[in-house]
Amino acid sequence: MARTAREVLADATAGLAPADGANPLVPLIAAGEAPREVFAALALEQHHIIPADRRSFLHLADRAELQPAVAAFFHFLAEGETAALHRLTALAAACGLDEDAVRAYEPQAGCQAYPAYAAWLALGAEPVDAVVALTANFAAWSDYCGTVSRAMRDHYGFDDRACGFFDFFAEPSPEADSLALTAVQSGLTTGLLSEPAAHRHGRLLQSYELMFWETLAAAVR
Repeated sequence: MARTAREVLADATAGLAPADGANPLVPLIAAGEAPREVFAALALEQHHIIPADRRSFLHLADRAELQPAVAAFFHFLAEGETAALHRLTALAAACGLDEDAVRAYEPQAGCQAYPAYAAWLALGAEPVDAVVALTANFAAWSDYCGTVSRAMRDHYGFDDRACGFFDFFAEPSPEADSLALTAVQSGLTTGLLSEPAAHRHGRLLQSYELMFWETLAAAVR
C-alpha cells in the first residue's frame, strides 16, 4: 500500500525526535536554574540564525519553482522568519542589548552550525526531502520554545513582549502543517521524495540543533 504524506511526516517526527535528556540547557531554564545571561546569548545568536535561515528557505523555494506545493511551504517559512526577527528585537531589548551590542557580537560556531547546514540543504538537497527534515526538527524546536517561554515568565520575570519570539515558534501552525502535507504529497506523487535522504538530513539537523543548546550551556556556565 502506498504511503501517505501524513505517515511520512509522522514517522520522521517520531523517529528523529531527540532523546529525553539530550538537551543540556532547556531543563535548566525550565527549573529556573540557568543564569539569566543565557537569554541575551540566545538573542544574539538568533540575530544571525534567523536571517540566514530566511535566505536558505527562499533559495529552496526558488529551486522548487517547478514544484509549486514545495515552493509554497518554503515561502511560508521565509515569511515566518521575518515575523520572528521582529519579535527578537523585544527579547534583545529586555536583555539590555542595544543595536550596537547586537552588531558587535561575534557568533559562536557551535550555535551557527544549524543555519550553516540549512544553507547546505538549500544548495544541495532535494527540496521536498528538506521539507520532511525541517518539519521533524521544528517539532522539537517548538517544544523547546514552549518550555523556554513558560520558564521566562515563571522564573525570570520577562513580560509577554520579551517572550514573543519563543511564543511565536511554540504556537501550533495549522497552515504550516497543511503546507507540509501538501508538499510531501507532491513529492510522493512525482517520485522526488527520498525518505532515507530526508531522514539523514533530519538527523543532522537535530544534531546541530542540540549543538546550539550545548554551546550556549557551555558559554554561560
